[in-house]
Amino acid sequence: MNSKAADVFENAPVPKAVLVNVIPSIISMLMVLVYNLADTFFIGQTKNAYMVAAVSLATPAFLLFMAVGMLFGIGGTSLISRLLGEGKKEKAMHACSFCFWTAAAAGVFGMLLINLAAEPVARIVGASSDTFDYVVEYLKIVSYGIPFLVIGNAFSSIIRAEGKAGTAMAGMIIGNLANIILDPVMILGFHMNVGGAAAATTIGNMLSALFYIFHFVSGRSMLTIDPKLYRAGEGIASGVLAIGVPASLNSMLMSISNVVINNLMTNHGDMAVAGLGVAMKVNMIAVMLLIGLGTGIQPLLGYNFGAGNRKRFKSILKFSLIFAVSLSVVMTVICYAFAGPMVNAFLEEPSAYDFGIQFARIYIISGPILGVLFVMINTIQAMGAAVPSLILSISRQGLLFMPVLFTVNAVFGTARSLAFAQPVTDYLAAALAIVLAVVSFKKYFRERE
Repeated sequence: MNSKAADVFENAPVPKAVLVNVIPSIISMLMVLVYNLADTFFIGQTKNAYMVAAVSLATPAFLLFMAVGMLFGIGGTSLISRLLGEGKKEKAMHACSFCFWTAAAAGVFGMLLINLAAEPVARIVGASSDTFDYVVEYLKIVSYGIPFLVIGNAFSSIIRAEGKAGTAMAGMIIGNLANIILDPVMILGFHMNVGGAAAATTIGNMLSALFYIFHFVSGRSMLTIDPKLYRAGEGIASGVLAIGVPASLNSMLMSISNVVINNLMTNHGDMAVAGLGVAMKVNMIAVMLLIGLGTGIQPLLGYNFGAGNRKRFKSILKFSLIFAVSLSVVMTVICYAFAGPMVNAFLEEPSAYDFGIQFARIYIISGPILGVLFVMINTIQAMGAAVPSLILSISRQGLLFMPVLFTVNAVFGTARSLAFAQPVTDYLAAALAIVLAVVSFKKYFRERE
């Protein structure tokens, strides 16, 4: 870590230190959001709601490999930032190389798996006879970008561990901007429809990954992806996986939960599925901003935890929570008030639009506590608290969400009741996260004293 970055982590006023790390992270998440919305928006311009539904159905498979990237990204960031705080630069370099090459291998495996099994996967995610061909086409094209998706998702986090939040942001912007520009060209200009959205996404992922690779090979980083420095021993693999697996489990369970809710929603028709997919996109406006806040502070918290600076750790956490609550409230008001115009931008078919606006306003009910939830999740990860992180990860989209989802479906049996499962779960998860963060703070800082 260069002296300027180290000074921000160690000595800068807390508001400045938080904002320097959080703002690039939020901008990165905004770009992810815009590209996600762009895919759905331009597919919506085809006036074919079945294509919109198909992209929503294919998304869980895509999320699965984003989760693999998250495994190495969040696990690697947590370990590397703590190692740098402890002054163990060489071991941090070994950890970085481990993350890159293991992530790349996982990405290649994922590419082969999805490409060869696109049709079975389409059936698993709930494609109907009207959406099946669209889902298969999207999956096959997107599969070619999976290695780049995994690397890009991993290193957009890891680069922040060395204090280069701006570089991490630049890689995200390059890939997402390319996707946004290519979407209208390929979907509408070349009339590739769903295939065009998939191709634009694939090219964007490639450009992001290549940007991060260039960052390392150009010598601009204190970390490295040199295969000669690849190490899995000395606690590196276990250190990455201890935090990375719980973090990725949350995303994987999110993918599975999306498959489950989409399958349940198909009982209410393809227009309900299309409406749910768009409602999730609208809700992502708040979610992505708050995820950006949480991931932005994680390296800062991890570094000060590694350095044993209890006072600064607490100050950063306190300021971040105040910031998170303020941002949560603002985004909740915006998303609720403008749900109608935002849904209408993607869906014009009357029944799909009606579902979309209902679901969007239900989903944003959890908006006020999302900031606290994501700050607490990243605080737990920053401390390397493996067991609490695992408990929280399997609870939010698994142990909590699934029982809530099946209960409301059994009791009420309506499309609207299915949408309520997510906000109910988010409030339960936020309460659990606060308890686990407090327990972890007391336990792990006591161990360092």
